[in-house]
Amino acid sequence: MTVQVSELGDQEVRRRRVFYIPGYDPIPPRRYRELYRKESRAQAEISGYKIDLSAKKGRRFGWSVCSLIKGAQTESEIDVLVWSDIVQDSMDAGILRTYLILARTAWTYIGSGALFRLMKLRRGPVLAALYPIGVLLLQLGVALGLFWGVSAVAGRFGTFIQGLGIAAGLGLAYALLTWFKRQDGKFFAYYLMHDYGFSARWRGADPPALVTRMAEFRADIAEALRQDWDEVLIVGHSSGAHVGVSILAELIRRGDVPDNGPELSFVSLGQVVPMVSYLPEAKALRRDLAYLSAREELFWLDVTAPGDPCSFALCDPVKVSGVAPKDQKYPLVISAAFKNTLSPARWNALKRRFFRLHFQYLCAFDRPGPYDYFQITAGGHTLRTRFATHMPSPSRIDIPANRYTDMAP
Repeated sequence: MTVQVSELGDQEVRRRRVFYIPGYDPIPPRRYRELYRKESRAQAEISGYKIDLSAKKGRRFGWSVCSLIKGAQTESEIDVLVWSDIVQDSMDAGILRTYLILARTAWTYIGSGALFRLMKLRRGPVLAALYPIGVLLLQLGVALGLFWGVSAVAGRFGTFIQGLGIAAGLGLAYALLTWFKRQDGKFFAYYLMHDYGFSARWRGADPPALVTRMAEFRADIAEALRQDWDEVLIVGHSSGAHVGVSILAELIRRGDVPDNGPELSFVSLGQVVPMVSYLPEAKALRRDLAYLSAREELFWLDVTAPGDPCSFALCDPVKVSGVAPKDQKYPLVISAAFKNTLSPARWNALKRRFFRLHFQYLCAFDRPGPYDYFQITAGGHTLRTRFATHMPSPSRIDIPANRYTDMAP
């Protein structure tokens, strides 16, 4: 059963604090403010409500939202928990180092058996992981073909010319690889390679730089929970979903959730948790998944869509990781159902734009269903109230296929 928003009771939330955790994204956080501004305006026009944005002061990047939805006036303060600088540092690699990362990443996923087990869940995100490997190897093959062709032609004119041809071939091959790298805004091969390589380098363990940043994020959330908010909402998108899991698990373990504090909510969007939890050293993440799934201190909603090939759509991240406790309560796994919540014309325009679809969770729907990002982040009801009676997706995948189920203490 799904309760319609119009059927909900009196307004619960007048002041909300939202922390948005991006995925592996080197783009500055201003992009998320402008995306929210554009898409909230579009959704408000479609759904008949009002949302206004304004600048927000503070040490973290964010914005303020004032909304009027279904007669409820709500103020939300939205912060982006920025780790794009860590992403940028991890992407600061030349051509040779990128190919070494390719080899290490492929060996990590293939040698551990994770790749084949992930295929049992969803082929889409696994194919997305194989895409940069295929494209980079193709680019290397073309460059080597150019080198071989120039060298072979030069070899017909004697040893001296052959030597010049080899040098020229090497120069041309390198120039071609450099051109490919500069064109990565079209191919996304280098970007995705570094994305998957980021977790593979540590075989699923949390990267040290990210561990330090997550402690800072946790302190900010703990501070908000001691303040006068009606709801503190954490939004983890893509890789930010498993970052959010670890932050919230540690927050609760440390006793930083007050008994009489704001409602604590967590929504994971387009999650790729198995890409990390299936790796051998992801012991801390598996522990945190198991722990968070059984806690009463929060409400956890997981939203994916089969139309998003970059996410593990409708996969219960706890169960498929093989660490579900007997008293598991969360997450509630639902579908954003892109094919139903986007008009046929809109779906046809987006269905081959895979990276754009991966961000659709943060955008407007022209045929909106129960999931509405802007009502969740700026509406008058908590996440728990909005989805408490919502049934999990009947198509959810909950069969564990993980070889590694050991957890950190």
